[in-house]
Amino acid sequence: MLFTNHTIGNTVLRNRIVMPPMTRSRAGADEVATDEMAAYYAQRASAGLIITEGTQISRQGQGYAWTPGIYSSAQVEGWKKVTSAVHREGGKIFAQLWHVGRVSHVSLQPGGAAPVAPSAILAEGVKVVIDATGEGPTGGGIRKEQHSMPRELTIPEIEAIISDYAAAAKNAIAAGFDGVELHGANGYLIEQFIDSQTNHRTDKYGGSLENRLRFLKEVATAVAAAIGKERVGVRQAPLTTLMGAQDDHPEETYIAAAKLLNEVGVAYIHIAEADWDDAPVMSPAFKAAYREAFKGTLIYSGKYNKARAEEALEKGWADLVGFGRPFIANPDLPYRLEHDLPLNIPDPSTFFGGTGKGYTDYARYQQPAGVLA
Repeated sequence: MLFTNHTIGNTVLRNRIVMPPMTRSRAGADEVATDEMAAYYAQRASAGLIITEGTQISRQGQGYAWTPGIYSSAQVEGWKKVTSAVHREGGKIFAQLWHVGRVSHVSLQPGGAAPVAPSAILAEGVKVVIDATGEGPTGGGIRKEQHSMPRELTIPEIEAIISDYAAAAKNAIAAGFDGVELHGANGYLIEQFIDSQTNHRTDKYGGSLENRLRFLKEVATAVAAAIGKERVGVRQAPLTTLMGAQDDHPEETYIAAAKLLNEVGVAYIHIAEADWDDAPVMSPAFKAAYREAFKGTLIYSGKYNKARAEEALEKGWADLVGFGRPFIANPDLPYRLEHDLPLNIPDPSTFFGGTGKGYTDYARYQQPAGVLA
């Protein structure tokens, strides 16, 4: 079933294998996508769908060094090289639109300002990556710092960020993307509004579950209006505790969110299952509830292999399945999975920042020796 076609909105995919978003921190000056990024994504264009690394919708939305943006004309031009390269290889590609909220550092913010959040709450021990030397992604100058204390957003500022999402979505379409995914997972801004432990507001964006879901609803609605709901997906991580994310009643909260997104009419929900060794397990009943609540496409990612992916498809939990780290080291992953071939092992030391080593030099199956495998 992994190798049958599927349609998201009006986008026809050639298989059910997704390359999910993975931060690689290799953007160039002014957070512009590079030629090497174009090569990286084009190498993996045999995926049914590629979803890019998180791509900030504004300078304020950036939380890590060397991540790409999609708010300037230069950034749009940079992404055009990526989408053109993927499309030449017959692939489909969505841009993941990202605002990190509180998970940032003053050195990355405009004018050295504090990061913004629904509420002024620090996530102790949550670190971000900053450029320690100013030499860019190839300079090797990574330093991890506790994220800076955030300040609470005003309602006019929230409205401005919603407009930033819509503008970024229009930029993505102008750059040639087939659609966009809203990053509503992993403890970043949209999830900070949703989760009860990160949103202590008392106005219309906080308190009740309906109010905590308001920002998600308004962003999704604005982006759908800007580019068409058939081009919009949303990523969620209902059980993750990444970046200090925590909700007191995740099943109630995220099924309500799924029903809301079904009403908005977005094309898909992309569910990131917690993928560390002792992570909480997303139960079959929870997955069945998602299927009942949301009638569009459901994507699951998180430590999937071929057997687990086939099970998810056969049991009706998923329509598409994402394979993250395996795609880093195996640009021809769909071919390897289809033919039960051995996989290259990724080198974690090259995941974030660096050169083409561990990025564009992984071998396809039976390529000549001498490349990283």
